[in-house]
Amino acid sequence: MANWQDKFSIVPKNYAYTRGQGRKVGAIAVLIFILAMLLSEEFRYNLYTFFDYPLHYKEYKEFGIRIPGEYEVHGIDVSRWQSKVDWERVKKMKVGDKRIQFVFIKATEGTWLTDPQFSRNFKNARKAGLIVGAYHYFLPDINAKDQATKFVSTARLGKGDLPPVIDVEETRGMNKTQVRRYTKEFLTIMEKHYKTRPILYTNLDFYKRYFAGEPDFEQYRLWIAHYHVASLNMPEDQDWHFWQHSDRGNVNGINERVDFNVFNGDSIALRKICM
Repeated sequence: MANWQDKFSIVPKNYAYTRGQGRKVGAIAVLIFILAMLLSEEFRYNLYTFFDYPLHYKEYKEFGIRIPGEYEVHGIDVSRWQSKVDWERVKKMKVGDKRIQFVFIKATEGTWLTDPQFSRNFKNARKAGLIVGAYHYFLPDINAKDQATKFVSTARLGKGDLPPVIDVEETRGMNKTQVRRYTKEFLTIMEKHYKTRPILYTNLDFYKRYFAGEPDFEQYRLWIAHYHVASLNMPEDQDWHFWQHSDRGNVNGINERVDFNVFNGDSIALRKICM
C-alpha cells in the first residue's frame, strides 16, 4: 500500500533525484557546446549562419565595381562565405545590359571538407536558370587521387554544367616540380571521370611561376584571377576562358561581397564548353 504522504504530495516522487540528473545532463550539454565552439570551425560557421540568416536582402542598383564592358557574358563564384543566397534575386538583377549568367560554386577542399552551402547553392542556382559549375580547392601536399575522389563523390556534374575546376593557389611546401606533377595528376583524373577537359584556376602570378610555358598545361581551359585592372594580359598572349576581375562586387540576393568574372566569348561559346 502506498504511503499516504506519497499519495497526497504535490512534489513528484524522486523529484530531487530527477532534478539532480537533469542538472547533470544540462551541464554535459553545455560542456559539449563549448567544446564544439572551440574546436570546430564548421560548427561555429553553421551556428553563425543560423542566427545571421537574413530576413531580407540588400537591394543594389549597381554591381559596385567596374565591369569590363567589352565582354558579353558575366558571372560570379561563391562559397560558404557568401552564406545563404537567394538565386532568384541573383538571376533577376540587371544593370544596363549586364546580368549574371553563370556561377562557379565551391564544392570541396583537400580530402575532408565539403562546403556546407554547396548542395543548396548548386541545386538552387541551377533551378534559377544559371549555368553552374563546381570547383575543388587543391592542396598540393595531399594525395591527388584522394582529393579527386572527394570531389567526384560530391560534385555530380551533368549535361549543361560547366567543366570541373581545380583551384590551385598555394604550394604548401611543395617545389615547382611537385606542384606541377600533382596538379596534372588531379586534372587527368578529372578529365577521365567527367569526359571533358577541366578548368585550371589560379591567380596570374601563380600561373606565371608554375604553369606558364609548360606543355602539360597548355590543353586546359584557364580561369585566371587578376583584380582591379583594365585588362588581363597573359604571358606570351596565352588564351584564357574566364577572368576573375574583382572580389568586391554586389549582387541582389547575396549580402556579402562576391567575386565577379567574365567569359572570353559569347553565350553560344559558353554553352559549347559545357558538359
